Amino acid sequence: MARVTIVDYKAGNLASVARALEHLGHHAEITDEPLQLCRAERIILPGVGAAGATMENLNRLGLSEALRNEIVAGKPFLGICIGIQVLLDYSDEDATECLGIIRGRVLRYPSSVDGRFLKVPQIGWNRVHQLSSHPLFQGVPDNTHFYFVNAYYPLPADPAVTIGTSEYGLRFTAALARDNVVATQFHLEKSGAPGLKLLDNFCRWQPARC
Repeated sequence: MARVTIVDYKAGNLASVARALEHLGHHAEITDEPLQLCRAERIILPGVGAAGATMENLNRLGLSEALRNEIVAGKPFLGICIGIQVLLDYSDEDATECLGIIRGRVLRYPSSVDGRFLKVPQIGWNRVHQLSSHPLFQGVPDNTHFYFVNAYYPLPADPAVTIGTSEYGLRFTAALARDNVVATQFHLEKSGAPGLKLLDNFCRWQPARC
């Protein structure tokens, strides 16, 4: 059984992520205390909300620095939805400076592609194409559907960190990984059995030391 610390940045779907973890047999703790992140075994930054408000709260609570420190220390980290976006350097949403853990930028989906109207935000089920056999995807077939709710998408500077892609008017990074960090644009806790499998995989994952 893993012990997982969920970051409380005063928004998001913390309780649903905690319930999913408990359902899988793992212990979940929700905290907004930087000191608790220092004691954490694994960390999840779940996501619902805008980049500006997310970073404002992370900075105000001292959680930004704590997250950077614990990720550098090698603790397994999972970002979900806004949790993948704030890993990058900058988000066009609210012109926001983010955590800068993964080089790159967050862009808004286009409102039209080739003259075809594109509803933004994207809400619904999309296939995720796996680009690598990362342990996060163990036991989950390629092109499985996951649930997305996003107006913005991450664009990492290094394509090598992208382990899964999806399409919504354009092909975008749906999952990324580097060292002890993994993150998804889609909601694991809202994606049924495949999402729960990825959560369980994260809880059992033993990343190589950086």
